[in-house]
Amino acid sequence: MGRRKGTVEFDESPPDDFDAANPYKDPVAMLEMREHLVREKWIDIEKAKILREKLKWCYRIEGVNHLQKCRHLVRQYLDSTRGIGWGKDGRHPSLHGIIPFPMLGHFFL
Repeated sequence: MGRRKGTVEFDESPPDDFDAANPYKDPVAMLEMREHLVREKWIDIEKAKILREKLKWCYRIEGVNHLQKCRHLVRQYLDSTRGIGWGKDGRHPSLHGIIPFPMLGHFFL
């Protein structure tokens, strides 16, 4: 019994038969689409983690010059963290559950 040599192929595209206008029409396509979205979200999260580690390393190495030398990594990291996560990121801020107290000038959850 020998091992087969080759590469593993992954299907990274969303399902072809998913209808966004009527998502419940095909439950299998809906679940495949949900799995695709979750997979893409995990990829974005892991990319942000890698950038964060590079940024930590840059801060440590550059020392007092980190503001100038690591600026490009800071921008990449901030751009990569916008819109990812599992919580309230995708919703409008008015839907986050923040209760304003204008008399105190503070916002409370």
